[in-house]
Amino acid sequence: MAVHNSTAEAEDRKHPVDETLPPFKMFTSGLQHVAAMYAGVVAPPMIVGPAVGLSAKDTAFLMGASLFTAGIATLLQTLGFWRVGARLPFVNGVSFAGVTPMVAIGRDRGYDGIAVIFGAIIVASVLGFVLTPYFSKLVRFFPPVVTGTVITLIGVSLLPVAFNWSQGGNSTADDYGSMKNIGMAALTFLIVLALRKLLRGFMQQIAILLGLVAGTIVAVPLDMTNLDAIKDAGIVGFPTPFHFGAPQFEIAAIVSMCIVMLVCMTESTADMLALGRIVDRPADERTIEGGLRADTLGSAISPLFNGFMCSAFAQNIGLVAMTKVRSRFVVAAGGGILILLGLCPIAASVIALVPLPVLGGAGIVLFGSVAASGIQTLATAALEKGENALIVAAAVGIGLIPIAAPEFYHAFPEDALVVLDSGISTGCIVAIVLNLAFNHLGKRGSATEEDPSSAETGTAVAEPAAVH
Repeated sequence: MAVHNSTAEAEDRKHPVDETLPPFKMFTSGLQHVAAMYAGVVAPPMIVGPAVGLSAKDTAFLMGASLFTAGIATLLQTLGFWRVGARLPFVNGVSFAGVTPMVAIGRDRGYDGIAVIFGAIIVASVLGFVLTPYFSKLVRFFPPVVTGTVITLIGVSLLPVAFNWSQGGNSTADDYGSMKNIGMAALTFLIVLALRKLLRGFMQQIAILLGLVAGTIVAVPLDMTNLDAIKDAGIVGFPTPFHFGAPQFEIAAIVSMCIVMLVCMTESTADMLALGRIVDRPADERTIEGGLRADTLGSAISPLFNGFMCSAFAQNIGLVAMTKVRSRFVVAAGGGILILLGLCPIAASVIALVPLPVLGGAGIVLFGSVAASGIQTLATAALEKGENALIVAAAVGIGLIPIAAPEFYHAFPEDALVVLDSGISTGCIVAIVLNLAFNHLGKRGSATEEDPSSAETGTAVAEPAAVH
């Protein structure tokens, strides 16, 4: 009878991904996710707006719209409906992969440029939605040797962003890289580490948020916060649909954004596999299909409210890995906060008070946690078998090129740079191709006997290690 009762309790117990937390914990944990990804959401419109010739006011409008649409995309991903949504603690926001082609499409064209960008995003997103069932079947080509490599590259590729924030974020500023900026980043970094060490329970889980608050408080008397954002912000500001005019459709722009969509789908697939392992709910084909549907549907809706293409935010995967808070409803709360920020500019400006050096110091811990998760996954990939170690070496080497030598591909066509300038994309492609070459092609029935880690998905090796 006791065994029967314990079995029934185990069946009734929700997976941590599906658990809800008390309201205060839900809000603060969700706010921590927003703080971790805020700069990443507003950075693309900050770049694209001036490049296409928009005024400061219109650029600020784009930033608010990006927050609003990121919230919608995050809710689609975490809560979902029908077959839409991975239903994992997965944050969606504006993709950096589209910045370069969007600038090329709309440069100095003003409202017409934005309209063409939005038209291309809509078409690319609809096509991506249609292709999702077929794209998701590629999951069997993402064994631990591939996913571990990609997760590691995600973390390593994000670290330069944290380093840039730590220096001040604007390379043309006089104080870029000053001891003051780097010192503030170092202080925040140490505060986060100390809080993680000294605190327990829920307070330990929101150490990043507490570190950001503490760093911002220290930065106020040092004149490192910009209070003008609050003074000039309105209380209510709805992102009026088609604020910049009806979308326009140009073939060259559509082709460019279709390439970006494929890149985003590839990165999102790798991110979902990574997050699935971190939360102990491996992402299967159906999960990935739902996640990609949420990505593409969110991206298709986004231009209606003046937002850009949405995809996964890898930095928030690091936050999940570090805090151990696996509830998707926490991230959904973060999505609700993003929508509120998009509708209330003055609320968004409060988050914007966090100086970039403070965010950079915390980001080093966050992004390093992603890389650590990748290394942990590689530990299950049986690198001593076959050519798995060679696959990792080659993929990491190619993936590090855009990080170690940013101008390496400067002579290549701009459309190619959409893929080549992303170490995550290039590393992922190399890892998949080499895994196919070494572990699939030419392998028949003996593959499983000779090298279990290289056959089909390789998950048979990874799962026992994860349980252990």
